[in-house]
Amino acid sequence: MLSPVSEEPLLLAELKPGRPHQFDWKSSCETWSVAFSPDGSWFAWSQGHCIVKLIPWPLEEHFIPKGFEAKSRSSKNDTKGRGSPKEKTLDCGQIVWGLAFSPWPSPPSRKLWARHHPQVPDISCLILATGLNDGQIKIWEVQTGLLLLNLSGHQDVVRDLSFTPSGSLILVSASRDKTLRIWDLNKHGKQIQVLSGHLQWVYCCSVSPDCSMLCSAAGEKSVFLWSMRSYTLIRKLEGHQSSVVSCDFSPDSALLVTASYDTNVIMWDPYTGERLRSLHHTQLDPPMDDSDVHISSLRSVCFSPEGLYLATVADDRLLRIWALELKTPIAFAPMTNGLCCTFFPHGGVIATGTRDGHVQFWTAPRVLSSLKHLCRKALRSFLTTYQVLALPIPKKMKEFLTYRTF
Repeated sequence: MLSPVSEEPLLLAELKPGRPHQFDWKSSCETWSVAFSPDGSWFAWSQGHCIVKLIPWPLEEHFIPKGFEAKSRSSKNDTKGRGSPKEKTLDCGQIVWGLAFSPWPSPPSRKLWARHHPQVPDISCLILATGLNDGQIKIWEVQTGLLLLNLSGHQDVVRDLSFTPSGSLILVSASRDKTLRIWDLNKHGKQIQVLSGHLQWVYCCSVSPDCSMLCSAAGEKSVFLWSMRSYTLIRKLEGHQSSVVSCDFSPDSALLVTASYDTNVIMWDPYTGERLRSLHHTQLDPPMDDSDVHISSLRSVCFSPEGLYLATVADDRLLRIWALELKTPIAFAPMTNGLCCTFFPHGGVIATGTRDGHVQFWTAPRVLSSLKHLCRKALRSFLTTYQVLALPIPKKMKEFLTYRTF
């Protein structure tokens, strides 16, 4: 299915925040979230000190896939170009923890824009949601940088955000107040549901691409799987030995991955709750003593857009890339104090955020998916595991379609 990948990820570019003299530089500077817009035209970066940068993608002359000459760029300089989108700075007034772009283009978002800006012609509206330290969620219009809505309800930090991929402008938020909340931006940001049950801070939420399921990870060993139709708990996934801090669905919704402080990523079948495999993060250079017992604790995991690779960030200062069918990483890249990672929607690039407020862009494997995988991905986009198992087809084919084999 995959051609061998021997090249290590190369650093394409690095963005560093300008030093704000009015702040204590050592506090609140973390990049907790990075995100690409679904169409790949914008990149958002919570660079610390209450600031979010919106940057048109690609990074103009600094994004040079062939030579990789440019290694850094200051975010202080606006992007230049006649008629091209300009870099924007969003001052959120609070530390920014979570970021999420809406699907785009989205007809309902044009209604939202028209409702709040009746004097402005009806246009397509790409939205960015920001989750803040005080429990507020601010909704921004990307093209203009204008604030559209302020959502109130959470009682503590909004740690993560996720839009439903269908374009319906349903937003899910995860908070340290131990709840998830569902918001409808087509109804003036009305809160339509509160999901309770976690006993610890909720770190992460992810809506499946088919919009049927929601996964939430808190400072607990179990992961919650919810129905996005009834907003009820489907099941708890248990298998980790420490806090789960990150989760992501595969592009066809057939797989779920969870990352934990226990140094493992577990790959699940979300429909059956079956644990398919574990990816263990071992140190390349073991410590001389036991002082760093959590040095390989995971911070973030994400699927590649074609669904053949995973990227993980851990406290051992490494970005790892994994192929689904292998239990060991296929590539490593050194990075310091990594907190989050995400793939470019069209592949080829991984963005990572760090504790010092930096963002780094790395080369990612480009692969031509096999016809077998493309067929599996197409089928699994609308067939559950149980529906596949009920098909009158050979057992080996069922095992391949349900990711029991690769």
